[in-house]
Amino acid sequence: MTRIAIRRALISVYDKTGLEELAAGLHAAGVEIISTGSTAARIGAAGVPVTPVEELTGFPECLDGRVKTLHPRVHAGLLADTANPRHEAELAGLGIEPFQLLVSNLYPFEATVASGASPEQCVEQIDIGGPSMIRAAAKNHGSVAVIIDPARYADVLAALAEGGFTLDQRRGLAAEAFARTARYDIAVASWFASAYAPDEIARDSGWPTVAGALWQRADVLRYGENPHQRAALYVAERPAGASARSGIAAAELLHGKAMSYNNYVDADAARRAAYDFAAPCVAIIKHSNPCGIAIGADLADAHAKAHACDPVSAFGGVIAANGPVTADLARQIADVFTEAVVAPGFDDEALDILSASKNVRLLRCAPPAAASTQGGSAPLGLPGEWRPVSGGILLQSPDRVAEPGDDPANWELKAGPPADPAQLADLAFAWKACRAVKSNAILLASGGASVGIGMGQVNRVDSARLAVLRAGDRAAGSVAASDAYFPFADGFEILAEAGISAVAEPGGSIRDHLTVTAAQAAGVTLYFTGVRHFYH
Repeated sequence: MTRIAIRRALISVYDKTGLEELAAGLHAAGVEIISTGSTAARIGAAGVPVTPVEELTGFPECLDGRVKTLHPRVHAGLLADTANPRHEAELAGLGIEPFQLLVSNLYPFEATVASGASPEQCVEQIDIGGPSMIRAAAKNHGSVAVIIDPARYADVLAALAEGGFTLDQRRGLAAEAFARTARYDIAVASWFASAYAPDEIARDSGWPTVAGALWQRADVLRYGENPHQRAALYVAERPAGASARSGIAAAELLHGKAMSYNNYVDADAARRAAYDFAAPCVAIIKHSNPCGIAIGADLADAHAKAHACDPVSAFGGVIAANGPVTADLARQIADVFTEAVVAPGFDDEALDILSASKNVRLLRCAPPAAASTQGGSAPLGLPGEWRPVSGGILLQSPDRVAEPGDDPANWELKAGPPADPAQLADLAFAWKACRAVKSNAILLASGGASVGIGMGQVNRVDSARLAVLRAGDRAAGSVAASDAYFPFADGFEILAEAGISAVAEPGGSIRDHLTVTAAQAAGVTLYFTGVRHFYH
């Protein structure tokens, strides 16, 4: 157990939540309290005896509070190993008493950055003495307990009644403390690298020289992609004042079994697909690809159309809706085995209907935040989207359907007659929907719904064949979107032969003229968008 009784405590906190109650509890247990600046003033105002730190150090607080605790009488008291006779003798010779407890939290640097404050204000909120004390106490956890969170104050009062913290408890508190200072340092380093662009490449590109984040384990999963693989879910820690977590990792499981690794992957892909649209949209995902996606008059209509694209593949899929799930939609979903349903919300009746199945997972997941600036970087953490590769990570700004070329008004008509309003609406839908399809992607659409999808093939010809095959008779008269240009005319010719009436593709191939010629010969409307949406 190795409990160490708390006789002397140092308290220096920015967040003063629960401070008076903690100080009163320490005093009632006979603990001597040393404190700093406004913390000491609050403790004294509560009628609790407190010794200002300047009485301990014999040196006044100075430089607008930048120097308060940076003194040997503070740090020797925190760093002395009281199980080491030499340390004990040195303390006695120096007339220094050891601390058994440090209570400290830091200036709100992360929250200040998140608020949009000026660089000068952000720099002023970089804590120096706090991290130094916290790291000292955490290193010396054999002798000192360190508390960094007001939520832990109840643990302090409980430990007082039990004769102090155990060694295991002090180790756990030290681990929390080191994680906190690590996150703080990462935040400062990342912000500095972004705000002050210390090299020419960073200045020219907008990418910081350093980017980092601290990840907290949120869940241990049953297994990974396959049963022989271990897996866990981690989320980036968020400071007070920062925006709430978003994304599938922050989704609330309302019903069903725990999420698996593959459930998370597919649910994220489903969210990406459905949440792109303003109109009611439902996407059905298998193995990260849509097997159906549609917009409709309402979500039930959209789901019926999406399901009709590929009913066989929809079995065991993950469904995402971009609005609250209604009872009508729930009744349709309940008829087909589904792994998970992702939506911003669920009506009460819809929850009752879907909860009748113990297997389906129901996830409440907020819509994504507004698009970030292309090429920019978040002030804290890893900017944009990141993907691990062996030996490193790749970072990129998110692929949003928000480029000028994503607006049909900016498309260039290259062949055939201009699309009529219905065709153009379907082309706009197909273009936006194909962003959610793994490359090479060909998506056929009609009536605001996918009717055939070719995805993840190693050449665009096979993707075109697969999309036409899946569409069957529905191919004739539909429209098509290709996420990248046709390198040769052969892929386009497969679509034309199937009766596709109009095609939207980026253009940009050195052989574009071959595709344009094929479209003119077939009488197929062809638009170039000027923007590509690869999804690897």
